Amino acid sequence: MSNSALADPVVPLQTPGVDAPRRTRMRRVFRIVERGLAIMGLVLLIYTVGFRIDVMTSGSMSPTLQGNGKPGSDWVLSEYVSHALRHPRRWELVAFRNEEGLQIMKRVVGLPGEKVEMKKDGTVLIDGTAIERPASLSKLEYIACGTVAEGKVVQTGSGYFLLGDYARDSEDSRWEKPLQPEAMNGRPWLIVWPLSRFGFVNP
Repeated sequence: MSNSALADPVVPLQTPGVDAPRRTRMRRVFRIVERGLAIMGLVLLIYTVGFRIDVMTSGSMSPTLQGNGKPGSDWVLSEYVSHALRHPRRWELVAFRNEEGLQIMKRVVGLPGEKVEMKKDGTVLIDGTAIERPASLSKLEYIACGTVAEGKVVQTGSGYFLLGDYARDSEDSRWEKPLQPEAMNGRPWLIVWPLSRFGFVNP
């Protein structure tokens, strides 16, 4: 009889009290947690680089955006990606900070190099031609006052002529100069809170 036949059989090492199925389940749980943390980190990085959330502090953009800074006000998600890649488009919302440092949101009506007028009925004229609004904005009532009162014409130059949706109480380009593009810091995109008002804000 050979020595190999007399040798003790090799017994695999096992962790006392932990069977193979349990170790497999634990590894799966660890992998799920690890992947979950990685996804959370990626989402946080994307949000930090390309997005921000602001709470509406005035009604100047009502009914599109509503709030006064108190509970129940709209939380608006703005994104910086398209703002960095292309110029703002007519009827879109843009975000910027005013002289007091408050984050403001208004609607683009006049583009750089255009002449903006407004009739008494609120019709907007660009370079002398009336422009149609998107259907979703048809109920807005613009008021001809300030820089566009009594048939006055505003030269946008290198800036953008902005209006608030609630034109009766909005400090926009009817009272201020057209906004320069370098002053803009994002494009309002989505109402995320309250859930009853969840939805996109651009036409």
